[in-house]
Amino acid sequence: MKNLKSLIDTLGASKVSEICGVSVRAVYKWRTSNSLPRTEYTGETNYAERLAQASNYAVTADDIKQFSNPANFS
Repeated sequence: MKNLKSLIDTLGASKVSEICGVSVRAVYKWRTSNSLPRTEYTGETNYAERLAQASNYAVTADDIKQFSNPANFS
């Protein structure tokens, strides 16, 4: 997977929302922006690790943080 959008599409928004304990609306916001919330990068949440586990580590938490970090977008 190369971006957060494809990861969410693969896992399904409902499943991602359940795994991360957020609303489906929040997941669609992440999907639209192709980025995780700021809290993921300040250590307040661990969504990337939860998503990595849900994908059976087809992608690592570090990879998820890297490709979904808005600071990396040009």
